[in-house]
Amino acid sequence: MRIAIVNDMVIAVEAMRRILLNARGHELAWVARDGAEAVARCAEDTPDLVLMDLIMPEMDGVEATRRIMAKSPCAIVVVTADVGQNSSKVFEAMGAGALDAVNTPTLDRPGSPGGSDALLGKIRTISRLIGGSTRSRSHSAIPLDMPTLHPPRPQLLVLGASAGGPAALGQVLSHFPADFPAAVLIVQHVDCQFAEGLAHWLDYQTELSVRLAREGDEPEPGTVLLAGTEEHLVFINSAQVGYTAQPIDSAYRPSIDVCFNSAEEFWRGDILGVLLTGMGRDGAAGLKSLREAGHHTIVQDQATSAVYGMPKAASELKAASEILPLEKIGPRLMSLLIHRFRDQSAQ
Repeated sequence: MRIAIVNDMVIAVEAMRRILLNARGHELAWVARDGAEAVARCAEDTPDLVLMDLIMPEMDGVEATRRIMAKSPCAIVVVTADVGQNSSKVFEAMGAGALDAVNTPTLDRPGSPGGSDALLGKIRTISRLIGGSTRSRSHSAIPLDMPTLHPPRPQLLVLGASAGGPAALGQVLSHFPADFPAAVLIVQHVDCQFAEGLAHWLDYQTELSVRLAREGDEPEPGTVLLAGTEEHLVFINSAQVGYTAQPIDSAYRPSIDVCFNSAEEFWRGDILGVLLTGMGRDGAAGLKSLREAGHHTIVQDQATSAVYGMPKAASELKAASEILPLEKIGPRLMSLLIHRFRDQSAQ
């Protein structure tokens, strides 16, 4: 593969250069010292893979990743001094299109640079994803946009929110590109007369298409379907959603629990369940059912919740695979979806 390095640290560049020099089948395409230079170089000569630093002068790795994926998309792996300490930036870069992250190799030992095995392992994974080098394709841009990354199993993201929910939903959705590889369903406790206005407002917060769910709609990637009546939004079969009055005695209309349970029963693929800020307990039991069925679930933490009712109930039920602050939920969802594709492709 033709691999580019974006890093302003000479010693880091040298460590990666030595690793590539000693590895068969790879060559160094070019080196850029900051994000702005990387964007320009990618436009002129798109490599198979970019090893992208996070913290650089002029333009950081997150913004550079975002611009490269918009103008001349190619595979990008974040290479940073400490992936754990920089997790927020890493998730942000993954939300912008980066596929993975690894610690920066070092030259602190004789022989091969420290961290070479980890870096080469990431490169091998990316090579499988993109099918080898673009050398025979005259260095044309690699079609690594999100439609190409759609996993073989259909993905569904279900979100529930109540008090404080519109702003929280807007922030989560703002991290998703137009080619987000999962269908999205939202149940927000709101008077039905305001539902259409909420859909329009959310549509301005994201590159996805947001609209009210209609009877018989088929959830599909890139589209957000918002519950729009006082009846419950449910799956009527494995491919379509609709509305039902049952259970008639539910305290919440529409009910997040009813929607989550319906998704768990009918959807024939992977589900990501998210419960955001809200009053009461709606959604907690349904989220627990999703987790017990083997699906990944996320709950908003107390510090960032406008009302810590529903998230608290879910936490008490141990319904959450993860508890995260609001600003990390969107990037984490992007990361999970990318890794699911990578893992399935390696099988």
